Amino acid sequence: MVDLHIHSVFSDGELIPAEISQRMETLGYKAIAITDHADFSNYRWVIERICEFSEKHSGKLKVVPGVEITHVEPEQIPELIELSRECGAKIVVVHGETPVEPVKKGTNKFAIVGRADILAHPGFITPELVELSAQKGVALEITARKGHNITNGHVVKLAKKFGAKLVINSDAHSPSDLLEPEFLKKVGLGAGLEESEVEDCFKNSFELLKRCGVEISY
Repeated sequence: MVDLHIHSVFSDGELIPAEISQRMETLGYKAIAITDHADFSNYRWVIERICEFSEKHSGKLKVVPGVEITHVEPEQIPELIELSRECGAKIVVVHGETPVEPVKKGTNKFAIVGRADILAHPGFITPELVELSAQKGVALEITARKGHNITNGHVVKLAKKFGAKLVINSDAHSPSDLLEPEFLKKVGLGAGLEESEVEDCFKNSFELLKRCGVEISY
């Protein structure tokens, strides 16, 4: 099991990376991505801190450096995706158009056009963009996070129709957000996925890691 969307004290999370990794290893996860919020003002600092921890971490759990591009002007998102990868981010998430935050219209579109790895909590994403995400290979997130998760069913329905890839993540910010693997499965089932489709979501996460050079057996 892997979780590719977790926040630390480097943005608005409550735990340092060592605390997160220890808790997630104890829960039975094989890998996590720490994906703190970033824009042009702090992306280097955030990614460098996570990369430094990842390089020093020696536990069984694989800690993957990532970033969540958040509230950036939509047209600038593709540029920041590339800059984040150049800086060392293995998993690039974009903070999608959740209905519970004032995310600018166009964010979903430019996250997909810019080929982010994951479009997080994309809200009431349009059929056209879901189809585009399938073509571009951008995974859409089914999220456990309160508020963001109210549109999970909408995302699942369109993803099934257009063959878009889905992943399931916690979007954890606090210790109570770090979920047992079985509960993370329930998030997918509750969104309208069949058990086999939930397994496909987790396989998609492993494939994302493999694509960015992180080899972990499923």
